[in-house]
Amino acid sequence: MTAPTYATAEGLRLLLLDLAYAGRRAWQTSPEAAELMTYAMDKYAGLAHKHGREPSDAAVAAFEVMRMRSTRVAEDPWAVVTHAVELSLIYESRAEGLLCSTGQARKTAGLGYHDAERFADRDSEIADYHPAFHFFAKTADPYAEKEDNVDGEPTNAFFALDTVVDFFVDLGWAPTSARLAMEYIAARLSRCGKPEIAYKSLLREGDGPGFLDIGQDAWIHVLRAVLGDPHPDFAGTTRSHGLLKQAAMGFPVIELFDDKGLVHMVEAAAPDFTTEPGESYV
Repeated sequence: MTAPTYATAEGLRLLLLDLAYAGRRAWQTSPEAAELMTYAMDKYAGLAHKHGREPSDAAVAAFEVMRMRSTRVAEDPWAVVTHAVELSLIYESRAEGLLCSTGQARKTAGLGYHDAERFADRDSEIADYHPAFHFFAKTADPYAEKEDNVDGEPTNAFFALDTVVDFFVDLGWAPTSARLAMEYIAARLSRCGKPEIAYKSLLREGDGPGFLDIGQDAWIHVLRAVLGDPHPDFAGTTRSHGLLKQAAMGFPVIELFDDKGLVHMVEAAAPDFTTEPGESYV
C-alpha cells in the first residue's frame, strides 16, 4: 500500500499550508484533514501507550501543534509534531499522577515530585517509611549512643506523630479531629519533603480549614505549631522546629507544655465540635 503524500516532511508541510489558507473550517470539512488525524493516531499509538495514554490523546496533541505556523515553516514538520506530542503525553501522564492540571505538571518538571499515594496503598503508616519524617537530634559526640525515650523505645516518626496527636487531644481537641489534622499535614509533608515547603503549600492550597471546620487563622496556628513557626523572632528556637520535629527528636511531652504561647495557639484553634467529625447530630 502506497504511503500518503503527507507521510513525508514536505508532503505534511504542503497539506498544512493548504489547510491554513483554506480558512477556519478547513480542518472540519477537509477529507485529507480527517485522514491526517487518523494517520497521526496510528503513528503515535505506541508512544501513547508507553506513557499510559490513549492514541486519541496523541492525535489531539498532534492537531494542536499542526495548526501552528512554526510547524509549517519548520525544516522537518513531522519532527516538530513528534517532539510536541511526546512532551504533551509526558505532562498529561504526570498531571494524572500528581492530581493536578497539565499546566501545573509542566511547571513542576524536574522537581522530582512523586505521584500521589493513598494512605491505604501501603500497609505501614506514612511516618514509618517517608524520609520527610526522619529527624535526628544533634549531639556533641556523633558516636555517642542514642538515648531511649521515657518508654524505653527509640523515638521515631511513628511515635512522634502519635505524640503530637496526644498533645492536641490534651489541649481540648477531639481525638478524631486531631488525628485527621496530623494525617493531612503528614501527607503534604510527605509530598513536599521539607517542613517549610509543606507549610507554604498548605497555607496556599490546603483544604484543612474545611476538613476540620476551623477558620483560616486557626489553621495558621495549627501549621505553625506542627511544622514550625517561620517568624524571624523564633529563628533557632524550639518553636521554629515545630511539634513533629521536637517529638521526633525525643522531647518529652511534658516539655512541650512549657511553651505557653504554643499551648495557647493549639487550644484556641480547636474545632468547636459537639460530636466527633463524621457522626450525625441528633
